[in-house]
Amino acid sequence: MTLSLSVITCSHNPRPDYLKQVIGALKNQSLDRARWEYLLIDNASGNALDEQVDLSWHPHARHVREEQLGLTHARLRGIKEASAKILVFVDDDNVLDADYLDQVIEVSEQHPTIGAWGGQRRPVFEREPPRWTRRHWSHLAIHEFERDSWANLPGLPNTTPNGAGLCVRKAVADYYADLHNSGKRDFVLDRAGSSLISGGDVDLASCACDLGLGVGLFASMKLAHLIPKERLEEDYLLRLAEGIGYSGVILASFRPAPATTPRGWSSKAADFLRFLRKDAHERRVYRAQKKGERQAHRDLLTASRNGHR
Repeated sequence: MTLSLSVITCSHNPRPDYLKQVIGALKNQSLDRARWEYLLIDNASGNALDEQVDLSWHPHARHVREEQLGLTHARLRGIKEASAKILVFVDDDNVLDADYLDQVIEVSEQHPTIGAWGGQRRPVFEREPPRWTRRHWSHLAIHEFERDSWANLPGLPNTTPNGAGLCVRKAVADYYADLHNSGKRDFVLDRAGSSLISGGDVDLASCACDLGLGVGLFASMKLAHLIPKERLEEDYLLRLAEGIGYSGVILASFRPAPATTPRGWSSKAADFLRFLRKDAHERRVYRAQKKGERQAHRDLLTASRNGHR
């Protein structure tokens, strides 16, 4: 039987209790295991995952070690190793609903012009989150919705999937890998060690639009996102906001939008008034994001001066 899906988990020093839940949910998938393979990409973990995680329950599962640290490098290795025409990226804190993989195939068959897609991501918090953090949950890859949506434009927040449960057609993934392998991506996004830079998943999904395909979000696909208590601390959320600000500017440089009219003083004054109305937490998050954006602009300028762009 030809494999329909390649399910890929990229992991660096995972929490054992979280990874156990991820594997448990994969074991419980309603899709026949003969139709999908599972690749556990060990991204330079201190303790090798093949000594900790038993994959013998699956007839098409294997461990793959990637020594170059960074989520992007792990994803690229997964793309290289995958043999199916559809890839499903399941993070090491994603617990899929039992029919998730079945729904992936359903969407792929019903929407052949969609090249990258995802679903709902409901939070499972290790502890009750402070109320003020709710405004920033979208930064934690949380998204619940009722209606399907799709588009053929990259980067739109209501149609672009992120890395949690991200599905891409192999042709899209191969195109993304070629951008890196050919040197057309002089900035490597996504986490590496303690870095909170992100955006590689959005770049990968946006490659579908580069190929004339669409991106979408589908309510029938559901997973639980396990969120440890430290991700609700202000220090983490500030570093995350800074990383998101940085990544957003770099991502925009990959696919430049048409030039727009510079914003006038009235618009800037309105922004300042909105800033004054923010509470202390929001102001700090806002400043962190702007800090990341400024650093990204400096790095882009340096790259341009050095002839990389």
